[in-house]
Amino acid sequence: MSMSVGGKSGGQMSDPNMTPMIDVLLVLLVIFIIAQPLLQRSIDIQLPVEKEEETAPSAPPIVLEVFPGQQYMLNKSPVPAAQLSERLLQVYSNRPDRVLFVKADGAIKYGEVITIMDIAKGAGVEVLGAVLPDEMTGNR
Repeated sequence: MSMSVGGKSGGQMSDPNMTPMIDVLLVLLVIFIIAQPLLQRSIDIQLPVEKEEETAPSAPPIVLEVFPGQQYMLNKSPVPAAQLSERLLQVYSNRPDRVLFVKADGAIKYGEVITIMDIAKGAGVEVLGAVLPDEMTGNR
């Protein structure tokens, strides 16, 4: 008496038929695609309208140029080193923007530029910008 145990020779293999299952899934997919636009909900909101405000013409930037030998020029006019703080106070007393651009010569030491920036901060300057020599004129 011999008995066969598994294997390919002998019994019937039953694979599930995938075609009806795929048909059902495709029908469901089509139903969901058609039903999706009907299910969208929206909320009506009123977005704020932007008002056009007239902007005042901005004042020209103030540039402090620093040269060797404690020579300073504030917007192309020479300023003695002793009067730098008073001149900055005078310039920024009636300006709404307190921005100063410092344009130092390459021969100026870093510590001297920091001292000038401290003087400017003491005179009421809120924003300091370091400018390369050709950056303000647009030359590169």
